[in-house]
Amino acid sequence: MSNHDSLSNTMSLQLNVRFLRNSAADLYSAGEDGASGLAYATPYSAGLDLRACFEEEEITIPAGGRYPIPAGIAIDPQCNAVAGFIYSRSGLGTKKGLTVSQGVGVVDPDYRGEIFISLLNTSGETRVIKRGERVAQLVFQPFFRAQISVVDSLEETERGEGGFGHTGTM
Repeated sequence: MSNHDSLSNTMSLQLNVRFLRNSAADLYSAGEDGASGLAYATPYSAGLDLRACFEEEEITIPAGGRYPIPAGIAIDPQCNAVAGFIYSRSGLGTKKGLTVSQGVGVVDPDYRGEIFISLLNTSGETRVIKRGERVAQLVFQPFFRAQISVVDSLEETERGEGGFGHTGTM
């Protein structure tokens, strides 16, 4: 048996979820596309699918426009050193040009409000999002809080202050 045949070496996190909208429990218990709702798509998926949980049947996002899409849930990760990170779904970004507008959304471990996904339409056409559609993925990751010390100088490195493109293009 290879490591890919067993989930025994995957990390887990206890996550408490609260449904905040009337339709959220239904959308997440059995998705409109027949897939499981608030669940991992495969045994090794890193992200939970977040769904559009608005009351309308669909909304439109004009070319270049943004729209805050409610996920209908609030979360309570049972570890204060883990935060939720909202990433674009690759298919939605590649096929429709819909991405998380700020690049990656952060859900701090002490935030208990509704999760919203701000989608940006990077395509040249108006896009439609249907109620219940999977619009983003929520990935849990540990983070470090810095203990800040103000200093007069920083440790020297080989790279130094070399920034954008300093290593060349090849």
